[in-house]
Amino acid sequence: MTNPRRIVYINNSSSDNPFQIRSSFLASFLQFFQKPHSLPFLLSIFLFLTWISIRLQRTSQLPPSYVAHSDWSTEDDLKANLIAKDKRGWLLDPISLALASGISGGAVTCASIHAGEIRPGRLRGNHRHHNCNETFLIWGAATKFRLENSKVADKGYAEVIIGADEIAVATSPSSTAHALVNIDPIRSTFFIGCQDSVIDYNGTSNDYNVWKDL
Repeated sequence: MTNPRRIVYINNSSSDNPFQIRSSFLASFLQFFQKPHSLPFLLSIFLFLTWISIRLQRTSQLPPSYVAHSDWSTEDDLKANLIAKDKRGWLLDPISLALASGISGGAVTCASIHAGEIRPGRLRGNHRHHNCNETFLIWGAATKFRLENSKVADKGYAEVIIGADEIAVATSPSSTAHALVNIDPIRSTFFIGCQDSVIDYNGTSNDYNVWKDL
């Protein structure tokens, strides 16, 4: 007696139908998002997309002119009594560094010191002090530093741009006007000013609003 042959038929069209698999996955996906415990997951996605959007927006708003400053030469820096950081970074005494680098007219001692912030589009200074020398430490944003200099023809002042990734030391001799202008669209400029005498800002030894074009 022979055993009957078992015939097995596998219906691939019903179990492996791609359309049915996708429909089942989509239904499970939608069901997951209808549950309360999906809220943290949704929040994480939203925060991630928001962070990417902000990063892209900031990158697109930053003009190339604030990244590269190849137009500025060492001669421009010297005219403005300014020196920039080296490639190692910075940790410095601004007075000692200014003296060691050969730029003149800065404070010899720190009788008065002040630190400040300049927000985008704002300026500080635009004045001259007749009874003190001053040394500045400047960093944080693209910043225009202007210094009165009679040796510069036509304009009567020297002007340099300090990059957002630079740290600069600059000096302003007594009776010399100076100004710091934040030209960065996003970042704040930070600075420390050191003066070798105490200034009476209400006295007659100061001239204010020297330049009208700032």
